[in-house]
Amino acid sequence: MRVRNRHGDRIDPVPFLVTVGIAFTFALSFGPIYGLSYGLTLQASLTLSTLAFAVATAVAYRQLVRHAPPIDAGPLPPGPRVERLLYAGMGLGVLIVALTVPLL
Repeated sequence: MRVRNRHGDRIDPVPFLVTVGIAFTFALSFGPIYGLSYGLTLQASLTLSTLAFAVATAVAYRQLVRHAPPIDAGPLPPGPRVERLLYAGMGLGVLIVALTVPLL
């Protein structure tokens, strides 16, 4: 699979594919359940979950593919990389805890 950023450089597609896989898992496993519990029909719940997945995929593509740094930019400094990883982990943790809270 040849994926290129906005500069035309080839990039590694694995981070994008993993992010899209996680978005698919969360959107289409929890979305319909929460939609049904809030009184939506199954079709509406699936439609909203699919829309949420499509938005997450578009955001991931923009961040991880289109705006990937060019090859000649050199390695990214470790400080910002660790900070972004920490924030992403905290966000995923908050999402998991929020999804396990019982519905009222």
